[in-house]
Formats: sequence, structure tokens, C-alpha cells
Amino acid sequence: MDSVLITGGSSGLGAAVVDAVAKEGGSPLVIDRQRPARDVPWIECDLADTRAAEEATRAAIELAGGSLDGVVTAAGMDVPGALADLPGAQWDRIVAVDLLATAAVVRAALPALKRSHGSVVTVSSTLGIKAVADATAYCAAKFGVVGFTRALAAELAGQVNVTLLIPGGMRTRFFDDREDRYKPGPDAVLNDPADVAAAIVFALTQPPGCAVRELVVAAETETSYP
Repeated sequence: MDSVLITGGSSGLGAAVVDAVAKEGGSPLVIDRQRPARDVPWIECDLADTRAAEEATRAAIELAGGSLDGVVTAAGMDVPGALADLPGAQWDRIVAVDLLATAAVVRAALPALKRSHGSVVTVSSTLGIKAVADATAYCAAKFGVVGFTRALAAELAGQVNVTLLIPGGMRTRFFDDREDRYKPGPDAVLNDPADVAAAIVFALTQPPGCAVRELVVAAETETSYP
């Protein structure tokens, strides 16, 4: 594992993946709207603009000297609310960032990944396999990531390793801006993002010919899985 591109690498799970890749001796690259805390190559991009996401991916690969060994699509967002109450533009943005940007980044990275026989780890959610109320956009996007990744794994078999990650709730700022009713309760047990990042690195570092197809990583008491 050398160059690994991480979307959303400036915070949350993405930042934990940056740290984990660097710890293993890899070279992380970040696409995000915000500058990462760690001094790593960074391309500023609003991933809701999928064509810009493709351009940012190509620019990041150029920064890496034209080679790329892995992609981790950790960028994600959600604004909970009933379908009738959530503005259409907000609903669309959630799906664009969580699903459409995932496909856009992977699409742009494919030529480099095929040359290196590299790896892709997409990040879905336990809400990509279990639907809940007031999360139509997030569930639509994360269910979409599941279908996209399984189809991609079949399409790229023997060329690029593809792993679907299904994480449960983590101790990040993901829930900070929500109304209290949509925040984890005081007794909720959330996973350390560093532990989830370690699972991602495990998938990225499998030997040629061995692929980790799917990973579910959650706190033992995660309520949204199974």
C-alpha cells in the first residue's frame, strides 16, 4: 500500500483513515472542502459537484505521480427529517455527496487503480441495509452504495479489489448539528473511528488474489445492526 486517496479525509472517519494509512507507511491524499489537520496532499472540492469530484480525483493522482494504490470513499453527510419537511435541494445534496460522488471518484480513479491492481473501499452504513424513518435521503444513498459496490466488485473482479464497508455509529462530529431528537441518546455506545479505520487498512493491505468483499464494523450494542 502506497498512495491512497481518501474522500472526506479532513474529519471523522476519513481523518482516522488518513492517520491509519500514514501509520502503516502509506501516502494518504485527501479530497475535502476543508484542509486536513495532518500535512498531506489535499485537493479542495465540494463533492456534491460530481464533475468537480472527478477532476479533483485526477488532480490528486497527478500529485501522487500518476500512481494510485487505493481509494476510500469516506465522505458523507446527513440531515435527518421527514421527506415532506426536507428541502429538495438538501435531499439532493445528501444523495450527491453520499452516493453520486462515490461513483464519480471511483470512476475517475479506475485507470490508475487498474494499472496498480489497487483497492477500493466504499463506505456505506448500517442504514444502508436497515431503513429508519426520517432518513429517506441517507438510506437511499447508503442503500445505493451497497448496490453500487456489489456490482462494481463483480465488474472489476481480477482487476481491482473492491470492499464494501458497513459501519455503525462512531464517535465523530457527524451528529453534532442535529436536533436533539436525532442525536444518539446518553447511553448510546459508539465505535472509535480509529478502530473502523484499522479495518479499512486491513482490507487495503490484503495480498494479491485475496479480497475482503464486505465488512460490518460496529459497537457490540449497535441498535441499527442487525
